[in-house]
Amino acid sequence: MTTRQQGDAFAFTARILGALFYFAPDSEQAAPLVNAFTDGSWSEQWPDALPQADELSARFSAPCDEALPEAFQRLFIGPWALPAPPWGSVWLDRENVLFGDSTLALRQWMRENGIAFDSEQNEPEDHFGTLLMLGAWLRENGRDDAWQQLMAWHVLPWANRFLQVFVQHAGHPFYQALGQLTQHTLQVWQSQLLIPVAEKDLFR
Repeated sequence: MTTRQQGDAFAFTARILGALFYFAPDSEQAAPLVNAFTDGSWSEQWPDALPQADELSARFSAPCDEALPEAFQRLFIGPWALPAPPWGSVWLDRENVLFGDSTLALRQWMRENGIAFDSEQNEPEDHFGTLLMLGAWLRENGRDDAWQQLMAWHVLPWANRFLQVFVQHAGHPFYQALGQLTQHTLQVWQSQLLIPVAEKDLFR
């Protein structure tokens, strides 16, 4: 696969995964993606070879007593404690808080790279889904150096731990499969990096 093909594949997969982690499954942005995963058509279009594609497809479409929007509410919104909070600072900050030092470091990096974070809500920049969609945007716009830094410095240091806990506590086959697919895809992305992943202490 050429560098251009790798970039296109990353942008495609990162935008899809980011949207599924960020937007409610019945939202305008995510509903078509949910349909593609539940009907199995996604696997024919996924650019990375998957060792367990059939098993993942079965899990995406498996029935569950809990409705998918309810699972999203439980996993990403609350009101109860989230089993795997999707914000980097919760994992990287000793006090497990939002808007921690790692968020401020990300904010400074974005400022230095001319990246504006536009949110209607007062939410941290380090939401896992937001960061994947930002990575897709960077590669689509040919900003490969910034993409490498984003992944190596601000995503991968905590994402694997987050996904491990997310899969363990997903409690819904669709989101369990989403977490497992993302784990595999992150391994592919990391293999394409030209800079080392930063080593950071994790506190969850």
